[in-house]
Amino acid sequence: MAKWAAITAALLLLAAAAWAPAPATAQCNAGQLAICAGAIISGSAPSASCCSNLRAQRGCFCQYARNPAYASYINSANARKTLTSCGIAIPRC
Repeated sequence: MAKWAAITAALLLLAAAAWAPAPATAQCNAGQLAICAGAIISGSAPSASCCSNLRAQRGCFCQYARNPAYASYINSANARKTLTSCGIAIPRC
């Protein structure tokens, strides 16, 4: 039950980010990463769409990692696993 609560909370955070005002860099939109929630939260294999969205948001990872709303997800072992599975270098922030 707690697992579903965490997944729901993560999806709500990502959905809220999609409706938030655009950050200074218009290309950064954490809501586009909602498709990766399963991979980031549970460690499942990322979909091709997830990898594509991660590549598009690559320049925003450090910004997301500094945001308290996303930091625990972005800095998690599963997020690193997801990036690696997508062939994306883990950023050094």
